[in-house]
Amino acid sequence: MKNITAILSILCTCMMFMLSASTNAQTVEFKDGPVIMGFGKNAPVSTHTVPNDTVFKVAFDVGSTSDNKDEVNRKFNSLARFINMHVAAGVKKENIQLALVVHGKATLDLLDHTHYKQKFAYDNPNKPLLLALMANNVRVILCGQSAVAYNVEASQIVAGAEVELSAMTAHALLQQQGYTINPF
Repeated sequence: MKNITAILSILCTCMMFMLSASTNAQTVEFKDGPVIMGFGKNAPVSTHTVPNDTVFKVAFDVGSTSDNKDEVNRKFNSLARFINMHVAAGVKKENIQLALVVHGKATLDLLDHTHYKQKFAYDNPNKPLLLALMANNVRVILCGQSAVAYNVEASQIVAGAEVELSAMTAHALLQQQGYTINPF
């Protein structure tokens, strides 16, 4: 019985090591770039079926935020990942048009450093990402209704971000312009 227990213990240890090694091998492949450095880590997929001449017009809806106000909103980071992984897969950067529609609790993630620091005691960790996104043809749109609810003025948000009447309005207008909505 002791031998069986020892053999099972060794087998379990080997299996755990193999699972750990395969998990580590997978995470090593994730990297940022080639467009937005420092954000949007992604992994190559050799069997992808996205033609290089594909044109994307996609809106991302974000109403949630991180519990840790010193962390980047991972939903904002999804746009960097979308750009990086598609350009890395061969899609032309100029064929990617994204919109980030922000509302609800995520409203405060659009504050500039000064106003973010007043609320949370440190600089807004989202600002570098937001600036990089906007520099890469991403429209950042704040819901005006959420701005009023959170007492945020247009002058308090990261330069380049827009304020629309509502998130619903922004999505309706974007759909009329041919944008689809990303369900994630």
